[in-house]
Amino acid sequence: MVAEAGERSEYVRKMRSLPLLGCLLLSALWGAHSLRAEESQVRIARDDPWTQSDLLLPKELLARWKPGSSSYAIYQVGFPFLYKAGHIPGSIYVGAGKDPEGIEALKKAVSGLPMDKKIVLYCGCCPLDVCPNIRPAFETVKKLGFSNAKILYLPEDFAHDWIHKGYPTEKGG
Repeated sequence: MVAEAGERSEYVRKMRSLPLLGCLLLSALWGAHSLRAEESQVRIARDDPWTQSDLLLPKELLARWKPGSSSYAIYQVGFPFLYKAGHIPGSIYVGAGKDPEGIEALKKAVSGLPMDKKIVLYCGCCPLDVCPNIRPAFETVKKLGFSNAKILYLPEDFAHDWIHKGYPTEKGG
């Protein structure tokens, strides 16, 4: 009798936790669905040198990296006035990717890194699909052999897709 009562109370306790587990599961599925929905809106043109897996959503970067962390080498490959106005904390300005000087500065900046280092490139001057800086910068690090180079997916611009969403930002530089 005592064993049955103990088993029954254990059963009741487990059954009471099912709604909580269900809510947690639904939350996880909803979050994954939201991320997939955002990913499905990513526009990749036929002549883009990157694939879907080369793009990193801001939410993904923030989930994997914290300001001050060295887990990623983050480079801004846009214009200096944009970097000074606001940039990702700890990111390094290397110059505009459209200019030979910017590409040389990028090559120099990554020259001492291991080939499997996680690298994130971003510009944010304008919509990604017409950005003059990100393509040459991305092509450069890929040609150099970096296997974990990603582009921060900023479909509109840095202000709209990063700053206005309240993501960590610092000014100056």
